[in-house]
Amino acid sequence: MGDDLLAVRRAKLERLRAAGVDPFPHAYPGVEPIAGVRAAHAGLEAGTETEARHRVAGRLHARRGQGKMAFLDLDDRSGRLQLQARADVLGEERMERLLELDLGDLVGVDGVAFASRRGELTLRVEDFAVLAKSLRPPPEKHHGLQDVETRFRRRELDLMANEEARELFLTRAKVITTVRRVLDEAGFVEVETPVLQPLYGGALARPFTTHHNALDRELYLRIATELYLKRLIVGGLERVYELGKDFRNEGISFKHNPEFTMLEWYEAYADYAVAAARLETLVHEVAQAVGYAGELDFAPPWRRVTLGGAIADATGIDVLAHRDRDALAAAIAAAGLDLDTGGRTWPQLVDDLLSKWVEPELQQPTIVMDYPVELSPFAKAHRSEAGLTERFEAFAGGMEIANAFTELNDPDVQRERFEAQARLEREGDEETQPYDEVFVQALEQGMPPTGGLGLGIDRLVMLMTGTRSIREVVLFPAMRD
Repeated sequence: MGDDLLAVRRAKLERLRAAGVDPFPHAYPGVEPIAGVRAAHAGLEAGTETEARHRVAGRLHARRGQGKMAFLDLDDRSGRLQLQARADVLGEERMERLLELDLGDLVGVDGVAFASRRGELTLRVEDFAVLAKSLRPPPEKHHGLQDVETRFRRRELDLMANEEARELFLTRAKVITTVRRVLDEAGFVEVETPVLQPLYGGALARPFTTHHNALDRELYLRIATELYLKRLIVGGLERVYELGKDFRNEGISFKHNPEFTMLEWYEAYADYAVAAARLETLVHEVAQAVGYAGELDFAPPWRRVTLGGAIADATGIDVLAHRDRDALAAAIAAAGLDLDTGGRTWPQLVDDLLSKWVEPELQQPTIVMDYPVELSPFAKAHRSEAGLTERFEAFAGGMEIANAFTELNDPDVQRERFEAQARLEREGDEETQPYDEVFVQALEQGMPPTGGLGLGIDRLVMLMTGTRSIREVVLFPAMRD
């Protein structure tokens, strides 16, 4: 960016101040959203004048004409509005000051609405105020902001330049408010649990570690909210949910960001079948609320398959018939699958088969049920299938979006599962669940039968907006230096 461009804008700033104009005033009350002005005059015929006065504010986006009459485009969060500036209305001096403003400047305008001869709703400027002088030019308007790196690193520029980006993040907000509404109406209580935890848990992932100076102890950024929320079920809150950030110190991909937004809910006296039905209803309501019009059909009920059946259909391997590591590795080799089995535990190999051969094919919403106990340290044993648990994961658009259990509430079995996780860690698996004695003691107080579910909000927004990268739907994604 040329220094001369910046110098020109700085000079205009000083001219405003010299003329007694504050280029950064404190407030500008009484502003209407542009969308509201448009709604008030929907259907106004071309060439029609009104006596309706409106006050709008936003960023100058474009300018056409000069001298006695000019047209300017003003953007706010809700849309764009054409302004007509006339010297015979404003006076020569005010007209000149308006036309000296730069694109990107923030201005407030009082004016009268009319429809131009082409039928475009326009505000005839009667008065205006500079609300913030822009000292840097906005992104190039004709092409928008195309550079992906800049869009993600400087999201404010992306939002200024690309209406689609603004729409996407307004949709994201609507997704979250709908999730809250649906759960609140179903009698759930929204709660908040610690982000800094003395022991991470509730998922299989590596944590971020930090040091607390005053307590002189290592703490972890949470990888899940599960164990704290289940302690609230023990305490009698019965239906709880939390919407917030989790953090996992692992790879970045089109569907992974080191910090991400998760919804977890827990419901007493329910099981994973109830959780599945509630998930279908919730996601369908979200799709309706945001006006989803893509190829996915979120209407309940969703397709249901078993994990063992899905892997067998995709690879020809029956993982449940090869229940030790070496047997499964041999079956993978015999099937000729391109998968490095060296150093992988049995649950890791099963997860590899699922994520590489099943998950990408699950485009329409699908619930994959009944996971082996080795993959599910917090799920209750299946009531009729030995060696399996009552767990499902939900998939759509070729990626996992949710994970749910009939929650394990037998403290003795939970203690055994923690010990099994510790054995896996000794075998070299870094993504295991550490032993949490406080949680086991909470279960010893008695936890009712419970259905629990975690839903990835970022991935849900990806589905609702048809985006293929999580970095598109996170305002400020993690980037390399």
